[in-house]
Amino acid sequence: MALFSRKKRSVPITGGPLPAHIAIIMDGNGRWAKRRGLPRSAGHSAGAATFKTIARYCNRIGIKYMTVYAFSTENWKRSQEEVNGLIDLLRGYLLDSKTFQKENIRLKLIGDFEPLDPDLVALIAKAEEDLKDATGLQVNIAFNYGGRDELVHAARRLVRDGVPPEEITEDAISDRLYTAGIPDPDLVIRPGGEYRLSNYLIWQTAYAEFWFTDVLWPDFSERDIDAAIEAYRARDRRFGGAK
Repeated sequence: MALFSRKKRSVPITGGPLPAHIAIIMDGNGRWAKRRGLPRSAGHSAGAATFKTIARYCNRIGIKYMTVYAFSTENWKRSQEEVNGLIDLLRGYLLDSKTFQKENIRLKLIGDFEPLDPDLVALIAKAEEDLKDATGLQVNIAFNYGGRDELVHAARRLVRDGVPPEEITEDAISDRLYTAGIPDPDLVIRPGGEYRLSNYLIWQTAYAEFWFTDVLWPDFSERDIDAAIEAYRARDRRFGGAK
């Protein structure tokens, strides 16, 4: 059962401030394809199309950052065919990145790029460079990303940088995460009917608001973003303080 009304609306209702940063776990592509008797690759392609639609919409309504979970460090365990398909989808998006240049959207990829082919890493750098001057939405794509893995990388950087134990602070750790320089998410959205983080942004989401829905990611729409933002605006964010 969905957790909200999907009444169509062109923009979120008025209320509290918009979340500056929305993080999304794009879940349900495989189940979407299975229900239609299609290969999993069809679900991932449909999910990629939804990603572009939602990015454009978030840019249009004034969201500053959107971070999506595209490929986790655990996803290498999937079939080679599925892994190759997900990498090809990323490659295609990067090659088409100039489309977003016209829409004033920036791009950043976060994750461990060490296992990726050099040509893909070069494409990532080129796409980020092509879009660096955009002033609208910044889209962060988490690819070969894991929250625990990110913390391990940050700890190793602290050691390499020679930071003494007494100088290790929350800021020192944050400055060495893949998301350094990006504000923490205000709102985490998970479609697909699951209720967990799945190793996603586990440091950054300490005070984020969460919103879940049974809608599978390929079916996720602008009105679903509206519903999530409406719920977010109705919440009282105290960050541990008294009401």
